[in-house]
Amino acid sequence: MNDEAPTAALPPAAQRVQNALAARGHQGRVRVMPASTRTSAEAAAAIGCTVAQIAKSIVFRAKTSQRAVLVMASGVNRIDEKKVAALVGESIGKADAEFVRGRTGFVIGGVPPVGHETPPIVLIDRDLLTLGNIWAAAGTPHAVFALTPDDLVALTKGQVADIRAA
Repeated sequence: MNDEAPTAALPPAAQRVQNALAARGHQGRVRVMPASTRTSAEAAAAIGCTVAQIAKSIVFRAKTSQRAVLVMASGVNRIDEKKVAALVGESIGKADAEFVRGRTGFVIGGVPPVGHETPPIVLIDRDLLTLGNIWAAAGTPHAVFALTPDDLVALTKGQVADIRAA
């Protein structure tokens, strides 16, 4: 017997992530947690993993092109915005909630690596590649899914780089 909840019970944003994962051949299942997973610390506590295993999503605004830049980083790392700007080839700025929702279709605290309204530029913290299993947001501040670092790279086609602040 399958003890996983049927995906039809997922909130619409989480279902969009589940559908995007399935469309890419990923076998992972979106899990809705009873506690918040909005921050890396909250997610780690809810899941029972280390903060480093949380692939946190940070969205920046590319200032010239107005594209969303999605940075997937280890939950323990701060992001060096100068490194991100250099990799993107233009200056970046903080993205407000309206920009994030408009470009990704998701709210801050629930931005997943897949299923975006408009595909973002994706950068992946190379420190994530040192971990066996990681967890990412799945569309809401209470939904997550498990994956490997290799899965993250394959799912997003993101560029792996040194983006950690010193």
